[in-house]
Amino acid sequence: MIKIVGVIGAGTMGNGIAQVFAQAGFSVRLVDVAQPMLDRARASIAKSLARFVEKGTLTAADSDATMARIATTTTLDRLVDADFVVEAIVENADAKRALFTSLDAIAKPEAILASNTSSISITLIAAATTRPDRVLGMHFMNPVPLMTLVEMIRGQATSDESMRVASELCVALGKTPVEAADYPGFIANRILLPMINEAIYAVMEGVGTPDAIDTVMKLGMRHPMGPLALADFIGLDVCLAILTVLHEGLGDPKYRPCPLLRRMVAAGQLGRKSGQGFFAYEIDR
Repeated sequence: MIKIVGVIGAGTMGNGIAQVFAQAGFSVRLVDVAQPMLDRARASIAKSLARFVEKGTLTAADSDATMARIATTTTLDRLVDADFVVEAIVENADAKRALFTSLDAIAKPEAILASNTSSISITLIAAATTRPDRVLGMHFMNPVPLMTLVEMIRGQATSDESMRVASELCVALGKTPVEAADYPGFIANRILLPMINEAIYAVMEGVGTPDAIDTVMKLGMRHPMGPLALADFIGLDVCLAILTVLHEGLGDPKYRPCPLLRRMVAAGQLGRKSGQGFFAYEIDR
């Protein structure tokens, strides 16, 4: 029986994951090394819930109850009694493996450990633990409170029981779980990132302006958001990290990150979060 859920990483994805678990009635422990990140996460969750209240899809009492179910902490030790843990830290294999090794030593033996990775091998992450049968991928989509898809990734040793429990959790959150094999990028990013990368090549080669390219994809292909605006939303650094995993993991030159993407990331032009990407944005302070 899953009652206490740990979420590690209080960035955009982590606070969204914490919110949906708390809204569904679970007791949540949100962990981050930086207290200011935890403070910002609580403010972001409160703001998100307020929007649901304004729309009439959530009562003020339910919003208050959701916030009350979320505890924040800077120490992993608070997850000693967690039944299920979701990791949502930086998209870096070494960092994730180091965290899972630490988490494995702290969490109770029956706890299931999930990674929100968007591209890194679950088998590789699971190998850093003594419980690879209880490690899986649970890739939420951004923004988590609104997007219903969750990619479920089975590692080489992930048990059927672990996948069943995690899939049932997704349904309890009002999400739709879809299983993907443990290949670089899984399903979503293996298809999405090459499209984004090609759009960036089109900018670099002068095929069209960012606005023209996005307009063609929105009006011609019925995409709700153009690939370049979507790249800015995801974060150009995250796009580069995923493309690097695809390129190195599959060895196919078609996944080679566009030089313009590398240059923009090097310049700190990361999209919405930095205020500048392919388009300009106001930053919330």
